[in-house]
Amino acid sequence: MGRHSRKVEILTAASKIVSERGIFNLTLEAVAEEAGISKGGLLYHFPSKEALVEGMVEHLTNNYREKIANNAEMDPEEKGQWVRAYVNVTFNQVYQNKDMNAGLLAAKAVNEKLLDPIRELYAEWQQEIEEDGIDPVKATIIRLASDGIWLAELFDIYHIEQEKKEEVYKTLLEWADE
Repeated sequence: MGRHSRKVEILTAASKIVSERGIFNLTLEAVAEEAGISKGGLLYHFPSKEALVEGMVEHLTNNYREKIANNAEMDPEEKGQWVRAYVNVTFNQVYQNKDMNAGLLAAKAVNEKLLDPIRELYAEWQQEIEEDGIDPVKATIIRLASDGIWLAELFDIYHIEQEKKEEVYKTLLEWADE
């Protein structure tokens, strides 16, 4: 097994612990056990809990950065391509392992500065969206609506019915095309 896939397995194990047992149960020992490796093996990849959480945030950030950039690049219509890419990824291409989003919660609890990569990415996305050829305020509202649904589901606050979610998705895309 390659180093990269082992790291992803460790990050997945850490995310599962945060998601299922809570942030206060995220320990290096628990992660090593969940990942099925020794603590020394874990420390080889992530020398501290902070490094592990930083890895979780960076992995998630890179995943979303790549998906949104690829979607925007593949969109043949230049005007609104970043907005449509953002909506499409947020609604249809979220990280396949929902638990991985728990890395954001872990970062907030462990060291707020660990959220800097996702903050920087959001700033980049916001700039791309505002310069996307549609009204910047409308583009921002579309992004915030997408974020709201994603966060409500992430925190298990509210899961919109699938039919209504699809209607919201279509409406946001229509707004991006106006």
